[in-house]
Amino acid sequence: MPAGKRPQSNAMLYTLITFVGLFLVTTILSVIYYVQFEKQRDIADTASRDLEKILSKSEQRKGLGKIVGSIPRGKSGLGTMVSYLDEMITLIVGGPLEESTAETKVENSNSKAKDLLDSLAKRDISIENGLLSTLENVEAVLEDTEKSEITLIGELDELRQEFDETRKVTFEKEQTLLAEKEKYQQQVEDIKSQYNALKNLMEQKTEQQVQILAAQLDEERAKLKEIKDKLLETKAQYKMADNRMKRAQRKLSKLVPAPDRAVASFKSDGKIILINDMAKIVHLNIGSEDGVYRGLTFTVYDSSLPIPKDGKGKAEIEIFNIDKNTSTARIIHSKIKNPIILGDNVANLIWGSEKSNEFVVAGAFDIDNNGKIDYNASEKIRALIEKWGGRVADSVSVETDFLVLGKAPKVNKKPSFEEMEMYPLAMDKYEQSIKRLTHYKEMLELANRLSVPIFNYEKFLYFIGYKTQSGKAGAF
Repeated sequence: MPAGKRPQSNAMLYTLITFVGLFLVTTILSVIYYVQFEKQRDIADTASRDLEKILSKSEQRKGLGKIVGSIPRGKSGLGTMVSYLDEMITLIVGGPLEESTAETKVENSNSKAKDLLDSLAKRDISIENGLLSTLENVEAVLEDTEKSEITLIGELDELRQEFDETRKVTFEKEQTLLAEKEKYQQQVEDIKSQYNALKNLMEQKTEQQVQILAAQLDEERAKLKEIKDKLLETKAQYKMADNRMKRAQRKLSKLVPAPDRAVASFKSDGKIILINDMAKIVHLNIGSEDGVYRGLTFTVYDSSLPIPKDGKGKAEIEIFNIDKNTSTARIIHSKIKNPIILGDNVANLIWGSEKSNEFVVAGAFDIDNNGKIDYNASEKIRALIEKWGGRVADSVSVETDFLVLGKAPKVNKKPSFEEMEMYPLAMDKYEQSIKRLTHYKEMLELANRLSVPIFNYEKFLYFIGYKTQSGKAGAF
């Protein structure tokens, strides 16, 4: 071999060997990388399928943050969503929650919510599409219930107060009757004592005592006869005078019509001088110098018409502010078709700036309009009259201006001996009922004889502007 050729052949051999070695290494590495790539692709496919189970492709494109919301650091989107779900379920059914799947938690909460809605439906509560709407209905029902409870508590307090007042008045009346009973009992004891003394005196059977008693008896008989004769004579004279007066009245009525007994009722006490329709108040031309005070009520009458005989006006007002010569009143009741205008008259049968009227109250009244007679109604009406400056008398006389007449009092059933043994005051109550009826008839007869104006309860309320107020609790 030539000397120059050997080294070149070795170099080519080395190069060939190196190329073959690199080719083998590259081939082996490519096979390894391909195998690893296939594994990674399988893993990626599996992960993609698993991810699609959690998020669909459309949801993946939308973005996890837009579906779940803010995700705390160190926490997954699914874990955050489960936390939000747990908070919502805790808000609905309460906590703490048991460890279970989201499906189980939702089923349990749905079951409890359905049971609750079924229970509310049985209570006639409106069930809406949604728990919050249903809860709003429940809240409305609770508010109505609370209002009803407050109203019932108020009515209960009023009933308790009325019961306490009734018990107090009944106790006072029973104490008065017991005192009268003791007085009558003492009189009975005195009569028994006198009877026993007389009996002892009679039992002595002496001729002198018999003569003395006979003389006293004759003297008493003579006095009694004289009194009876005078009484008969007086009755006859009274009857003759009464007949003469009636005949004279009949003759006079043919010549001159009888005056209206209730003319004083149709007198105006003041006038409307200013009206504020927005505030529902009016101003009057009477004030403190006329004796006006807060709480006084008036009936408003049309200035162009006379005051009607039934006392019904166009409105009712109540004084709440007073100046020297004027006063301000709130409108309690008015008619839309017949409003208050300037110059309208106001009147109150009880109150008067110049004269204090005298009233007599008799009969039974139903002041709260519940269809039952109130046991102390007369006392309450008397108190109202006196509060507003009127005078109240026990009997009709020539000084009486008005008679407020209720229904005729009912007479109690006369108690039997057994009933009196069980309730000793039964006979006293029976006698008191007879006295009340007798007094009622006497007052009516005297009022007609003396031409005293007679008002029933409703007419009386109209004339004092108190018809609307009378139905309210505590009006008297």
